[in-house]
Amino acid sequence: MLSCVFAKAQTEGTYSGFSPYSVYGVGNLHTPGTAWNRGMGGVGIAARNHRFINIMNPASVTARDTLSFMADFGLNGRISVFSEGDRKSLNTTFNIDDFAISFPMWNHTAFMVGISPLSDVGYKIAYSELSRDNIVTGRQSFSSIGNGGVYQVFAAAAGTLWNRLSVGAQVNYSFGNINKKAAMTYEDSASRSWSTGDSLQVNNVTAKLGLQYEQPLGRGSSIVLGATYKFSTPISGYHTHYEVKGIDSSNGRYQEDLKDKSVMMGDEIGVGISYKKGDDLLIEFDYTRTDWSRSGFESVVGFSNNGEVGFASSFGQSFRLGAEITPNRNDIRYFLKRCTYRAGAYYDSSYYTVAGVHVDAVGITIGMTLPVFRWYNGLSIGLDFGRRGLQTSQVKETYFGFNVGMNIFDIWFKKPHYE
Repeated sequence: MLSCVFAKAQTEGTYSGFSPYSVYGVGNLHTPGTAWNRGMGGVGIAARNHRFINIMNPASVTARDTLSFMADFGLNGRISVFSEGDRKSLNTTFNIDDFAISFPMWNHTAFMVGISPLSDVGYKIAYSELSRDNIVTGRQSFSSIGNGGVYQVFAAAAGTLWNRLSVGAQVNYSFGNINKKAAMTYEDSASRSWSTGDSLQVNNVTAKLGLQYEQPLGRGSSIVLGATYKFSTPISGYHTHYEVKGIDSSNGRYQEDLKDKSVMMGDEIGVGISYKKGDDLLIEFDYTRTDWSRSGFESVVGFSNNGEVGFASSFGQSFRLGAEITPNRNDIRYFLKRCTYRAGAYYDSSYYTVAGVHVDAVGITIGMTLPVFRWYNGLSIGLDFGRRGLQTSQVKETYFGFNVGMNIFDIWFKKPHYE
């Protein structure tokens, strides 16, 4: 399964996501977490639940039953509608999302490993018009196409101290391909058409630290404080650029090592607070801030969309609020009372600016988990309704996302005793 995801991330011509705003940097940063997290608006920094794997904070891996083994596999899709005045277009995507497994290692310690998307690039912009100058006659057509994305493989370990404080560390290896092409063709054969393209092969190793502190309040309820920090580290790989101008003109092509350009992945700090009552109620608020201002993307045309003047790396941030509730987990008559219901809302601000303005996204989410068979096995589904776009741009993106997650739970190393 992991090899299939790796192959998909490296294949040209596929869209892991689709949005005109993915033209910049490494594309649109993926909403973190599994279907469980996304049903609650993407919260999870301060979430501790022994029924689900929480990949948003490595410290949360210690929230588990003794000898339990857990796995999570997710799929996601999105329907996007783009509007500009009276013109509209629609696009759909469907992809493998995350895969993670978690199991205990020693007393009060646990381990987690998996793979999840980091960013996606997908766009197709085209227009055709009659020339308005005296040099070029006839119709001229422009097209710009991009695809690819970055995935990350991660491994995390955590331990609990004094039954309240959990600390964890995670290592991420990111990899992927990003391909961008642009072309201008003229109906007038006397005019020279041109095309240009960029191919980015990127990889990166970074670390993430996390902690959670749980303060009991009595009657099975508690408050959890959580924090994470992901380090900024250099990006390795290669950037290949080519230019073709007309039939008789000379072509340009060069390749550069990204290490020589000193490009960086941004660091990220996140904090969260949650109120929980057993596994039946959770309310959480998270805030994350990323710093890509020193990424150096402006110096590489493949990241900056052919050196567009208005693009600049910057600070990004997000605010997320979510909750889940289970009416009666042990109800023997009504199945729907054993289901878990979720809702959330979020606001995201992009890690870059265009003409000094961030790309904002707002949305609401709903979700639920249907228990399957025994233990804590379940099928999680979630819906995401949102809107994204520059305040100064006429192009608006309205999207409807859905995700499905399989939660697998079992008890390992059971030793039956007989008299």
